Amino acid sequence: MIIEYLQLPFAQHALIAATLIAIISGLIGPFVASRDMAFAVHGSAELSFTGAAAGLLIAGDAVTGALVGSLFVATAFGLLGDRPRERNSAIGVILAAGLGLGVLLLSFYKGFATEATNILFGQIFGVSTQDIIILGAIATAILIVIGFIYRPLLFSSLDPEVAVARGVNTRFVGLIFVFVLAVTVTEASQIVGTLLVLSLAITPAAAARRFSANPRIVTVLSILFALIAADGGLLASLQFSTIKASVFISGISFLIYLIARLVQIVPSRRSPAATK
Repeated sequence: MIIEYLQLPFAQHALIAATLIAIISGLIGPFVASRDMAFAVHGSAELSFTGAAAGLLIAGDAVTGALVGSLFVATAFGLLGDRPRERNSAIGVILAAGLGLGVLLLSFYKGFATEATNILFGQIFGVSTQDIIILGAIATAILIVIGFIYRPLLFSSLDPEVAVARGVNTRFVGLIFVFVLAVTVTEASQIVGTLLVLSLAITPAAAARRFSANPRIVTVLSILFALIAADGGLLASLQFSTIKASVFISGISFLIYLIARLVQIVPSRRSPAATK
């Protein structure tokens, strides 16, 4: 059944989209974890609904609206939450106001609002050829940007005080990363939905950090785990068509995390006996 489905364009588009989003989500995940920005991921994901509602109301395009809205959200997060102590409070304030605005905008829209509501739960099998092209361009741009700022971003993520002392413009690097984060989360929400976007942007990286402290190894494992969750969940949903892909994706991602925790716990319990 899976092989038959993969011969159809909608399944091929879904698999390509899942792969691209898994790569960029797995790439930024370790930085999100090290910079303690899990709430920023959640906030960006939830506020993509507001952008989608605005896009529907203004131009009849929920996806473009969500992307443009993510840039405004990133700017607000970067400017108002520059200090770590203030970041979560600022995100919470923006999140509350943004969700209220999204509901207001959607109330003025007289057409079918399924495009906006789909972003809450994901609609991977509705990805078109144009969406693939846009997603491919966004993924390429994100890879280029991360490659360009990788060293200062890694330095400022691991030891921000020393990075500032060495002349790294941590505020600029952080703002660029927030932009990348918001765009990535907005794209990921099209697959798993804003309610489950943490399953690709956070969980694979959290599992990878259980296996190694080396940043490069963690990044590779994070991308690998995200690919297994995204592509594996998609293929499973083709086999069991009554269950949404987002359910399988989040489930596989969580299972990987549980395995990582168990792999770490078992050696730690054996180590005292081994030392005797």
